[in-house]
Amino acid sequence: MIEMFIMGIAIDTRSGSPIIILNDQENRKALPIWIGQAEASAIIKILENIETPRPMTHDLINSILDTVSCKIKKIEINDLNENTYYATIFLTDKNGKDYEIDSRPSDAITLALKNRAPIFVTPNVVMDGTISTDMERDQQESEDFKKFLNNIKPSDFKKLMKEDINLDEPGAEENDN
Repeated sequence: MIEMFIMGIAIDTRSGSPIIILNDQENRKALPIWIGQAEASAIIKILENIETPRPMTHDLINSILDTVSCKIKKIEINDLNENTYYATIFLTDKNGKDYEIDSRPSDAITLALKNRAPIFVTPNVVMDGTISTDMERDQQESEDFKKFLNNIKPSDFKKLMKEDINLDEPGAEENDN
């Protein structure tokens, strides 16, 4: 699981649709998720601390959760299928019972923001849905790995296997040979 953070909301110049952009902690990967106008508006209001005269949907959900003594532990964006993202909201009640609620990512993110709950993304979604935000570093790591592969010899694997076997033997950690 990779924790991600809201970088902001952008507008897709081709479609005019809002996109919420999540970043990983190192700002190396960005996960763009296309959302609706109403969801973007709700997220922006939370990010900007804008109060509304009447409760919005996420406020209503929070009131219900408070009434039944449930807390949002985290949200997880856990699938990407045919350009559609899927999410789960993880709840815990006052007795410690856990619940998982299927959700659209935009709704889950809105509730996570409102409740200061962490946002996690599964590795498969990171692999399939993110774009690099540090191409130079990615290129350098790729070149370093290629050099490593070009310089490795079969005997290096033999050494590694022998070291691994020796570490499994009792008292092996005492031998530094």
